Amino acid sequence: MERKIIAELVRWKDKKNRKPLVLKGVRQCGKTYILKEFGSRYYESVAYFNFEETDALKTVFEKDYDTARILFELGMYYGKTIYPDNTLIILDEIQECGRAITSLKYFCENAPEYHIICAGSLLGVAIHENQSFPVGKVDFLTLYPMSFSEFLRACGSNTLADFVEGFNKEKELPAIISEKLETFLRQYYVTGGMPEVVASWSTVHDISEVEEIQRAILDSYQLDFVKHAPVKDFPKLSAIWQSIPEQLSKENTKFIFGQVKKGWRAKDLEDALQWLTGAGLVYKVCHIEKPNIPLSAYADSSAFKLYLADVGLLRKLSKLPYEVILDTTPNYREFKGSMTENFVLCELVKNVDETAYYWTSGNLAEVDFVIQCGAEIVPIEVKSERNVKARSLAEYRKKYEPRYSIKTSMKSDVNGNEILNIPLYLVGRMKAFM
Repeated sequence: MERKIIAELVRWKDKKNRKPLVLKGVRQCGKTYILKEFGSRYYESVAYFNFEETDALKTVFEKDYDTARILFELGMYYGKTIYPDNTLIILDEIQECGRAITSLKYFCENAPEYHIICAGSLLGVAIHENQSFPVGKVDFLTLYPMSFSEFLRACGSNTLADFVEGFNKEKELPAIISEKLETFLRQYYVTGGMPEVVASWSTVHDISEVEEIQRAILDSYQLDFVKHAPVKDFPKLSAIWQSIPEQLSKENTKFIFGQVKKGWRAKDLEDALQWLTGAGLVYKVCHIEKPNIPLSAYADSSAFKLYLADVGLLRKLSKLPYEVILDTTPNYREFKGSMTENFVLCELVKNVDETAYYWTSGNLAEVDFVIQCGAEIVPIEVKSERNVKARSLAEYRKKYEPRYSIKTSMKSDVNGNEILNIPLYLVGRMKAFM
């Protein structure tokens, strides 16, 4: 399962001013696998420690923050001497030990020659809650579920993945290639990018096994609510989580707290929502009325849409049969738009690395996403099939006259200057095209 983040890990390894690395990512997106794979490729040995599996590890950090002592005791537990240049130290599920998180500050200051990566599925929550987090003393990376091009490689289609990753918008997209990409994209809507799901699909193509794995992942997230979230927030977390597909199925996909449970208001659910976003399980896309620079200054955090971190898990959570995605069932039309938006947002998060917002003009128009790229504000209209009429985008353009605009759909042609048309399976190349 080749992942693009390997190249970023190599860059971290070779940095002169390298700091301990914090790798964030939702549960089961492949953090442990990719760190062990990285270690086996680029180091002589890998010292792996998991705080969730072994409570005794926490005692190593309880006495003090003497890095020499900590390294000696970790080496005793590991059974080998930990060397600074050729041993990769992995501290997994580090959010289970607050003092281990704090110790990263002292490793940065007193033992920078050691290569340390810590990982955790709830590190975003821990960073928010732990006031002693070593800000400025660590490097950060985030591992997301597999992107569409990574999915292609996992399915053995390296040639198609190379084509996608190297495609220039001035080139012509042959019909035979666009048809294959569209087929793979619909499969990706079904599976999503969780590595275990993708591995199963790529080897046995058994949809029942795919759904079984997806259900297990969703169950593990619910167990995290029980185990790690404040007790008072569990009913709220579960209710918000379960309500996301329902809220996305509405014509107006703005998240409404009162629809989570009758009588609940924003102030009742804010902590639970912050936990879900901190854990990386959901993406919060806030509303803007004026697309001015910086976009963050014009965001209305009280009006937003919620999406899941993986389109396949959204399909499973919504109980959407896979057959519906692979055919043209009319009853699927409304939710198809939300599924496609969720896919585009995930690709933006993984490949464009810009916060997305959405824009409305009263009840007349809504542009799905608006992002800031340098000094440009770029509106993005998402279409699930080949109908590219975009009245909302036209309204936006009439009002603000953006230099660049984007429409994305199943249409295979890549064209346009002021309005750039991008096929959905090439959305990961959006930044390069712009």
